[in-house]
Amino acid sequence: MTIVARQLLNERALGTKASEFATDVVEGLTSIPKRIPAKYFYDQAGSELFEQITRLPEYYPTRSELWILEEYATQIARHVPPNAAMIEFGAGASTKARVMLQAAPQIAAYVPVDISGDYLAQEAERLRADFPQLEVWPVAADFTRDFALPDAVRARPKIGFYPGSTIGNFEPREARHFLSHAATLLGSDARMIVGVDLVKDPRVLNAAYNDAAQVTAAFNLNLLARINRELSANFDLQAFRHQAHYNHDLRRIEMHLVSRRRQTVEVAGVPVSFQAGESIHTENSYKYTVIGFGALARSAGWETSAVWTDPDGYFSVHMLARA
Repeated sequence: MTIVARQLLNERALGTKASEFATDVVEGLTSIPKRIPAKYFYDQAGSELFEQITRLPEYYPTRSELWILEEYATQIARHVPPNAAMIEFGAGASTKARVMLQAAPQIAAYVPVDISGDYLAQEAERLRADFPQLEVWPVAADFTRDFALPDAVRARPKIGFYPGSTIGNFEPREARHFLSHAATLLGSDARMIVGVDLVKDPRVLNAAYNDAAQVTAAFNLNLLARINRELSANFDLQAFRHQAHYNHDLRRIEMHLVSRRRQTVEVAGVPVSFQAGESIHTENSYKYTVIGFGALARSAGWETSAVWTDPDGYFSVHMLARA
């Protein structure tokens, strides 16, 4: 962030969460190249749009992962210790958690952790109604940072749950840090279930992030709508377009918002200039091989106990145990 941008931002009276959001956004938009952390996609509207994405015909990850979880539910459940607490990082909708809760009744407590507190509270209420014997302890927090588990689950054996290939949104070094942090949080005897998207035909990947119904485009542009609403910005959403492509060399999908024209936008009192064609890098989604992800997990203090894949080899679910 430039010195001028930081001074302007510091002059604004913002709450703690708004201040953190403003700092991250302004710092990203005044960097070269411009970027915004992907975690800010998930306000209420963003979470709902992402749930629409998971049902699109082009978007294979959710279908493939659900197939794996349902097909191998009994095998996966064998790795869950009795009286366990399942901690889901970046919970969102509870669709996949429900598969695990039904397959493994030895899960006595469920701790969904998500940055979107309102959406989290709604899902927690539905789960309490559908699983009356289950303790549900939602935690509204950024799971990439330090947070505390509820006192009620600290003595229980723990199993982490991180589905959805969200691990791919981290840079590899950040993914290693997250896995290492999760190992410390969950404890020495912990297990962890991680969904990992696999390297595949780029045509399949590009279609998944450029759907015909343009729901992914709306999801990407909603980030600017959120910034307008929460940070008193004046983005013209029509002046930006969604762009997603597969970077073969880095084995990742990149998502961008591209400025259609030269313009200046004010964000939290800070002016941000754009050239025509200049982009904001909003997300990466790294793709792994089974062996490659196993090596990454090992470097973060985990060993792979089992791996399951779908028939097309598009997706994988890894059961990790503390090394």
